[in-house]
Amino acid sequence: MELGQREEEEEEEDQRQLTLIQNLKATVHYTVGSMCQEAADAKGVRFTKPAIAAISEVTFRQCEHFAKDLEMFARHAKRSTINMEDVKLLARRSSSLLNYITEKSEEISRINQEQKDKKKKKTEGGNKKSSKQAVTEMDIDD
Repeated sequence: MELGQREEEEEEEDQRQLTLIQNLKATVHYTVGSMCQEAADAKGVRFTKPAIAAISEVTFRQCEHFAKDLEMFARHAKRSTINMEDVKLLARRSSSLLNYITEKSEEISRINQEQKDKKKKKTEGGNKKSSKQAVTEMDIDD
């Protein structure tokens, strides 16, 4: 591959990354603005545009730190996948957030287990029929 072509591809990738980051920032800004509007309506206060922009920027940067920390927790455990324990570790300094995440984690685990049990019952139901057929066939042969 030519040096010029490689540089061009790297430049295109950098541009894609920049566009992605700008889109994420815009989404965070929109969401923060919506939440501020809800709070303003409920509490009878007003948020200035610079205040919303500052909250958005702090939120975005905090999310970047969270992502890096989660990646490091998984790496430290010699994993390439971030799991719920990493998220709980991240939230350990905020007891209310940790409690909320733990509740949601347990709820997700319960739902996943229920779905797994339903699949297992369906599979066992199918196997039971074939087992009965096999027993019946054995009885006939004897």
